[in-house]
Amino acid sequence: MMRTRHLKGALLALAPALLLTGCATSTGPVEVTRFHADQVARQGRVTIVPADAADSNSLEFRAVANAVSAALARNGFTVLDEGAAGGDVEAVVALTRDTYAPGAQGRSPVSVGVGGSTGSFGSGVGVGIGLNLSGKPKPVVATRLRVQLRRASDKVAFWEGRAETAAKEGSPAAQPGIAVGRLADALFQGFPGSSGETITVQ
Repeated sequence: MMRTRHLKGALLALAPALLLTGCATSTGPVEVTRFHADQVARQGRVTIVPADAADSNSLEFRAVANAVSAALARNGFTVLDEGAAGGDVEAVVALTRDTYAPGAQGRSPVSVGVGGSTGSFGSGVGVGIGLNLSGKPKPVVATRLRVQLRRASDKVAFWEGRAETAAKEGSPAAQPGIAVGRLADALFQGFPGSSGETITVQ
């Protein structure tokens, strides 16, 4: 519980940085995988919603929503204000963070308040981040952003993407408020992207 509260505090402190275009701190390479139907909407009125409805009023969701909203707007979508009606597209977002401790079995997952699966569309293929845990490095924090675009009318997904990056624990690049902006930018770079292809965005 204390780790979750720590992450909440970090997100709150860094949320204003998400409003800036481009982040000065590099988070290193981002691995991106996207899946989409033959017909992909390239414009429309978008409502941002959390994968877990219980997180709709959380500070974590607002921080992630700001980053995704900016990326969508740069790609021609009109993002509606929170609570506004009339959207024809929903962007379902989820952010998760995993800590990989050297020498430990498995990993220690940390959810950042907007976790949960975004659905089954394209979820059968995983993304590897190529963590090198040889020697005695510091624990590594892997941050993953998932976004699903679906029609608001029938909830049918037409695009889903996942972006993931890793940084040493305690470094600026491992801070959730910094990482999420970078992940959103990478995820929507060259939208909609090649379906099923994993790319590395530097």
